[in-house]
Amino acid sequence: MTEIELNGAPYCVPQAYSLQELAGRLGVAEQAVAVAVNREVVPRPQWPQRQLQARDRVDIVRAIGGG
Repeated sequence: MTEIELNGAPYCVPQAYSLQELAGRLGVAEQAVAVAVNREVVPRPQWPQRQLQARDRVDIVRAIGGG
């Protein structure tokens, strides 16, 4: 297992785990979210190729509509 930081809390994922797999595991893959790894936004098309590393800081922000 590899430990990352997910929205400020420790979180363990399997080794060689992609950002797409994490989004699917969390149930946010189909939602309007923005994801940053180590403070850098990762565009959705790059999620399958972006492998998570030990101590990566992942922030997931949900879009909220308003008026």
